[in-house]
Amino acid sequence: MKKNLKVIISIVFAFMFVVPAFSQQITKFGVVDTAQVYNAYFRNSAPVRNYEKKKEEFQTEINKRTEELRQLQNKKLEYESNGNDAAALKVEAEITKKKDYITEYTNAKNVELQSMQKSLKTSDEFYKKLYNTLEKIAESGGYSMILSLQDSNSILWYSPSVDITSQVISELGL
Repeated sequence: MKKNLKVIISIVFAFMFVVPAFSQQITKFGVVDTAQVYNAYFRNSAPVRNYEKKKEEFQTEINKRTEELRQLQNKKLEYESNGNDAAALKVEAEITKKKDYITEYTNAKNVELQSMQKSLKTSDEFYKKLYNTLEKIAESGGYSMILSLQDSNSILWYSPSVDITSQVISELGL
């Protein structure tokens, strides 16, 4: 009987300490600011430098054309103040052509820049590295789920202690 009592007490203790350990699994979440990781990843990449160079070239051209337009408008005002209506009308036609050109050029270049930016954002190489890094961090850190701050409107609040953005950037070697 004493032996059975010891076995029963051992089983009760086992259930008291072992069962709660298995039944209280805590879910650990992490959040990542994917936009910050994206910017860190592409900051020095050749495609981004190319995009920035094109953007600068387009803006330089727009500035040049805008200055030409401003000079023509000044010339028109000068002709009008001197009473030379024929020359003012001629310059007005040239101004209209330049305005139309600037508008068309700006629209075309904006479409081109948007296309370049879209291709940068959908880079498979970047996302493969990102997901592999997230998987590694999640498994080593015991995370059940990692959420993106950009892609989910349902994250209303999070503790900074679950933000693993800097760890992801560091793991990517950036």
